Amino acid sequence: MAKHKILYICQEITPYLPESEESLLCRQLSQAMQEQGNEIRTFMPRYGCINERRNQLHEVIRLSGMNLIIDDNDHQLIIKVASIPAARIQIYFIDNDDFFSRKAVLTDAEGVEFADNDERMVFFARGVLETVKKLRWTPDVVHCHGWFSSIAPIYLRKVFDDDPIFHDVKIVTSLYDDRYTTPLQPSLREKIESEGVKDENLSILDNPSYENLYRYVMTHIDGVIAGSAAVDSALLDEARAAGKHVLEYQSPDEEGFYENYNRFYDELF
Repeated sequence: MAKHKILYICQEITPYLPESEESLLCRQLSQAMQEQGNEIRTFMPRYGCINERRNQLHEVIRLSGMNLIIDDNDHQLIIKVASIPAARIQIYFIDNDDFFSRKAVLTDAEGVEFADNDERMVFFARGVLETVKKLRWTPDVVHCHGWFSSIAPIYLRKVFDDDPIFHDVKIVTSLYDDRYTTPLQPSLREKIESEGVKDENLSILDNPSYENLYRYVMTHIDGVIAGSAAVDSALLDEARAAGKHVLEYQSPDEEGFYENYNRFYDELF
C-alpha cells in the first residue's frame, strides 16, 4: 500500500472529549495510519469544556493571530497543540473566544443546538485550511469526520482549489450517527456565498437540514465512509448512485479494519 499525507478534520477526539464511537475512531485511526507509515496532521475544535492544563494544550504563536471574517465580523484564529503520549500523535486545536469559550460542545445544558453552530463550523473549516497553508504541508487526502467538519470540502473545491497545497487533494467524508435536530441558520447559504463560493446548487442550503447539508457536500468529495452502523442509509445510497467510492461500515474490532482504510485511500488515486 502507498504511503499518504493525510489531514484529519475531526469533530471530536478522545481523550479531549468523552469517549464515543466517533471520538474513539478519530483517535485510533490517527494513530493507526501514522504507525502504518503515513504522515498525518489531525485537527479538532478547542471546545471550552476541554481542560487545557490537564491536557497540556499550549498556543502555537507562529500559527496564531490571523483574523477570519465570518458574516462581516472579524474573529481571531488561535492555534493550540497537544500530544497524546500513548499514541505519539499531535493534535492541533482551532480556538476562538467568540465561538469556543463556552463550556460546551455543540449544545447547551438542555441539549439545544447553539444558534451559531453554522458560523462556528465555518470558522473551524476555514481555520484548519488556513493553518495547513501556514504549515506549508501538502496533504494527499483530507478526511472529514462528523457534520461539524462537513463544510471543509466546499471550501477545498470552491475557494482553495487553485492553491497548490490543495489542488490535487482527494476528499473523504465519514458519516456517523450524529445528526443535528434543528436545521442550521437559513443564512448559511449567504455566508458561504460571501466566502466566494459561486454555485447554483447552493440553493439546497436554503433549507440547511442535516440531509441537505450532506447532499450538497457529496458533490464535492471523492469518497464516503460509513463510520457508524446507524448511518443514514439514504445518504449512502445517494453516494453510490453518484459514483462515489464507498467504504461500508465494519466494526473496529474486525481484523484488518485499519488496513481497509489505507486501501480505501489508495483507491481514490
